[in-house]
Amino acid sequence: MTPQRFTLRAGALALDVLPAVGGSIARFDILGPAGRQPLLRGTDENYVDVLASACFPLVPYANRIRGGRFQCDGRAIHLACNLPGDASPLHGQGWRAAWSVEHAQEDGIDLLYRHAADEWPWTYASRQRISLSPEACTVTLDCRNLSDRPMPCGLGLHPYYPCTPQTLLDTDVSHVWSVDADVLPVDRLSATAAYSLQNRLICGQNLDNGFDGWSGKTRIAWPERGVSLELSSPDTPYFQVYSPDSPENRGFFAAEPVQHANAALNAPQAQWRQLGIQMLAPGESRQLVSRFTVLGQAPSE
Repeated sequence: MTPQRFTLRAGALALDVLPAVGGSIARFDILGPAGRQPLLRGTDENYVDVLASACFPLVPYANRIRGGRFQCDGRAIHLACNLPGDASPLHGQGWRAAWSVEHAQEDGIDLLYRHAADEWPWTYASRQRISLSPEACTVTLDCRNLSDRPMPCGLGLHPYYPCTPQTLLDTDVSHVWSVDADVLPVDRLSATAAYSLQNRLICGQNLDNGFDGWSGKTRIAWPERGVSLELSSPDTPYFQVYSPDSPENRGFFAAEPVQHANAALNAPQAQWRQLGIQMLAPGESRQLVSRFTVLGQAPSE
């Protein structure tokens, strides 16, 4: 069955959502005299793999868990891989599931995903509100623990952006994690030189790293198009950047607001809080708000 596509409009902005494919955004564009300009990497195809989308939610954790194994309150947890070729499961359960539509209107849509305890031994519900104004798209993601014992939680959002040799990313971060061959963190380093994200040409940079000390704001600019986008996510100190250097993948990059460090669940539980993991008591919830604001003339390099 073809997934149902919902289209939001507000002013010159348009956004398409495919709830049945990971609760994902299919495209986000600005419409004008020059035609439709993508602000997120977009597609008109009704894809079945969320990795072909423009943006998808990460719930109840972001990025990888080494080998799918960690300890929580003395209990051993083992998760199966959920990406072919990667032995470490990533991004939780929501991105691989269908979300239901609770409410939809021209400028907003409310989505729901419910997870029943299985190998992830907690029951939870996640809601995603995607709203559009003439200036911005706002994604509000939350997760509520419906189990009778505390559940670890950290949320994220995985937007992909189009990039050209002129595309700039400008943000402030303090530290970066180097990674091993399995894209798992090794050392925490100062985010300088090759890891600086200040006014950085971002396409094809061979980055797949987690950063911390993030300011909570990032500007992405396409100078040749005269448009830029500000991503803001208050109280979110972690930031993930994926900028592949392979020729077939140089047309996009990802810059992701996330609430915790990559592989944080592999650390001793006593360190989880400082790495961004929150233990949700029964009935407690956590929320992530990310706003994509369309700006005017893009800055020059």
